[in-house]
Order: sequence, then structure tokens, then C-alpha cells
Amino acid sequence: MPRPPRPPRPTDGQPWKKRAPKGGPRSGGDRQRPAFPRDHDGPVVLYGHHSVAEALANPRRKLIRLMATENAWARLSEAGLGDRIEPEMVRPGQIDRLLTPDAVHQGLYLEAEALESPTIDTIPEDGLVLVLDQITDPHNVGAIVRTAAAFKVDAIVTTARHSPEATGVLAKAASGGLEHAPIVLVQNLARALEALGERGFLRVGLDSDGPSPLDETELGRGGVALVLGAEGKGLRQLTRDTCDRLARLEMPGEIRSLNVSNAAAISLYVAMRARAGVSAAGTG
Repeated sequence: MPRPPRPPRPTDGQPWKKRAPKGGPRSGGDRQRPAFPRDHDGPVVLYGHHSVAEALANPRRKLIRLMATENAWARLSEAGLGDRIEPEMVRPGQIDRLLTPDAVHQGLYLEAEALESPTIDTIPEDGLVLVLDQITDPHNVGAIVRTAAAFKVDAIVTTARHSPEATGVLAKAASGGLEHAPIVLVQNLARALEALGERGFLRVGLDSDGPSPLDETELGRGGVALVLGAEGKGLRQLTRDTCDRLARLEMPGEIRSLNVSNAAAISLYVAMRARAGVSAAGTG
């Protein structure tokens, strides 16, 4: 296999300053840490190898600007991901200045447009959905997105307010999962749950004091929406009231609760096995 062409070396001199891409939206001028608004008038920021690689491999993701170190770009090129955008070759410190001190960017910083958000009506009627009730920690939401992508969840439903943006820290924690787990943004979670119910989805709220274990809960053959609340607060009362059932994850140990991203992973595993069992029974 021929080696990819050697990219130009970064130049020494003045610190890199952000310039608006030709014909594209401005992303904050030369500010070191641009803040992108909730409505994504500015670009989504993706950094780190997995997040950037998955974005480059996703034809639905419109790219604006890529900053890369020589080694990081060579790695992308060798993987066949270097033909969609020409990078600006930089040194690691130039990316450091755009991110928080603890950000691990691995020599890659990508600005791209937000993915088109689906709607409740576009979710398959027999789909598996995660509903997030005001989970605000971007690390937790990113981990949930990654897990949802691994389980091929049909959608993640969350509110436009009281939830982190699909950019930066969340995107890094998702490790490329944003390209594979559709996020449905809604204005009112209770109304979104009602809409799912009208479409035939069974809405199951996860609660540590739920009346029955999730693995003993009949999930049926149709769509299933697993509803997760924020750590500490759990599900809000209106969210609980809108669910068809409440269920718990059985914890035999002294600790009765889990990090919400871990709870999401276990819940999805239980639901997938239950639905596979129903499907197998129906074809037997």
C-alpha cells in the first residue's frame, strides 16, 4: 500500500489565529476558548482521534476546519480518512490554547456543522430509545452516547435546555458515538414522552425504588423508551408520572445506585436481551 503524501510541516512564528473559513460561519475570531451557542450558530468542536476520525468517516457531517499535528494527520491518512478536508498543520501547543488544560486532543481539532437532528416522528415504531431527564454532566452524557452507539440505539431524546451541547467535552467522552447515535432535541420532555406513548412506545422509568427489577419487566414487541434521571435527583415527578412503568436495576450489594452512564449500559443490555428473547419466542 503506497504511503500517503507527507504533509507540510508546521511553521514557527506567531501563534495561530482562527480565521473564518471562506463561505462558512465565523467561529469566534482569535479568542482562545470560543463558546459556541446552544443553537449551533457556531461550529461543533470535536477533538481527539476517535471523535475526529468518526466525523471524517461520516458523509453526513459537514466539515469546516481541521487542525492537525504531523503525526496525527499521518495516522488519519494511513486509515484512508485524509481526503475530505485539507488540514492546517500545527504544533500541539496551538491546539492546547483553544481547549481547557485537561483536554486530551491527540493532535486533532475539528470544527464541523452540527448533525441534522431527527424528530420523535422519525424514530422507528419498534425502536429502542433512551430518554435523558436533565442529565447535565457532559462526561456522563458523552459516555451514554458512546454506549447508545454500541447498542445501536435508535435515538437519544433530551431537552434543548438543561442538557450539555453535543460538542467539546461531551463529544470527546462519546469517542465518536455522536456520528452513530441520533440525538432528538425537544422543548418539553413530558410532551415528548406523551408523543412516544401515542406512537405505541412502552415508557419505562429507571428508579432505584422501582416496584420490580428491569429484567423481570415485560417489554413487549413494540418500541421501548428507557427513561433515565440525573444522578442525585433522579426522575422528576412529572417525568415519573408520564412513564408507563417504573423499574429498578437489582443491586445486591451495599451500594444501591450507579453512575448514570453505567446504569444506561446495564439497562440497554437487559432491554436488548429481553427484546431478543421476545423475538426468538415469536419465531419459534
